[in-house]
Amino acid sequence: MELMFWLEVLSHVVTIVGLPFALVVFILEQRKARRNEEDALYQSLAEAYTEFMALVLEHADLKLLTRHGTPTLDDEQRERQRALFDTLLGLFEQAFMLVYDGPMTARRARLWQTWEDYLRGWCRREDFREALPSLLEGEDRAFRDYVLRLLHEETVQRASPRAP
Repeated sequence: MELMFWLEVLSHVVTIVGLPFALVVFILEQRKARRNEEDALYQSLAEAYTEFMALVLEHADLKLLTRHGTPTLDDEQRERQRALFDTLLGLFEQAFMLVYDGPMTARRARLWQTWEDYLRGWCRREDFREALPSLLEGEDRAFRDYVLRLLHEETVQRASPRAP
């Protein structure tokens, strides 16, 4: 009889303490799994950008690492440049769809800021800006609007006089 009493007390203790503890552990593990998924996603996007930059280095004659456009390209070089710009824009769109689109936690916003900085840097290049209208044809509408907004901001910033 006494054994039954203690078993019942223990079952109540487990229910009162163990169940909430198990829920807390489950929730923490879910958060950790989501963070790991976000880290893996960001890592794969960063690797894709690194691979793109390797392509840029392979095509050094296009001068894509310079700050300004390269107006003296021949037709074959312009074709390669266009292909690289198209690849780059596809990468930006993928990052936009996977990182920017959806709820933006502070951490996710920091991850996106890197991509926005890359995109702004490319929007400062005259040849990239000139190619954008045709590159954006058929792209996701929200992405296209986002890129055009950044392009406008960069254009306005370039046009405004610099403060000393």
